[in-house]
Amino acid sequence: MAANDYRGYLRNHMDMEHGGSRFQPPTQSAHRPLIFGTLAVMGLLQVASSVTILLHLTGYLREEVHSEPIIADAFRDIKKKDRSRKKDQTPVAHLSVKTPMDFASTDSKVVTTIHWNQFHGTLTKVKYHDGRFVMEEQGLYYVYAKTCFRYAPDHASKKQDVSNVQLIQYIFHESHTQSKLKPVLLSKSGGTFNWSDPNYNMYCVQQGRSVRLGQSDGLFVNVSNSWLLDPEPEGTYFGAFKMST
Repeated sequence: MAANDYRGYLRNHMDMEHGGSRFQPPTQSAHRPLIFGTLAVMGLLQVASSVTILLHLTGYLREEVHSEPIIADAFRDIKKKDRSRKKDQTPVAHLSVKTPMDFASTDSKVVTTIHWNQFHGTLTKVKYHDGRFVMEEQGLYYVYAKTCFRYAPDHASKKQDVSNVQLIQYIFHESHTQSKLKPVLLSKSGGTFNWSDPNYNMYCVQQGRSVRLGQSDGLFVNVSNSWLLDPEPEGTYFGAFKMST
């Protein structure tokens, strides 16, 4: 009886061990839904990526199309600022003497209008013509001028008697409202000199004053004995600037 029970226990135990081997591994058909699902997800991701790239390119092209008007607007803004800046600029002029000079007359009674180098200096809202400043705006201006005279016998083209020489500077104003232009003398300065130094002689005249000027009014400088003018731009110059309306 006991032997039969033992054999029955062994048989049942072996059946349990062999029973676990009855489960077979999943076949290839069981993996197909998983593969199809993965492929579907990858396809959706690829479509989403393509749409994103297309939207990005479309936005970029639209940005490129609108860039030209933006640039044009920027240039218009720059031009407006330049015009506004020029409108706010203060009228000012400063020019140095024009060289070479051809002042042949040595007659002390003759006065000569000095011509200035319009390419060496500043002209803002002031025009230059034939030795004259022509104002573009009316207002109260400060006008100044400096002229230097020198005589060195070794460098002079002609031997002249300078024992009693007059060196005078004149600043004139021409009003455009007059039917006939008649210059008005604003100021003059200078003196009579006896240059006895046989080697080198020099004298400078500098003056300035305020004056109310109208639009298109002119200013110019005359000197006596212009043949003695120093051609150095640092010594002979002419200028004006607006102080107020």
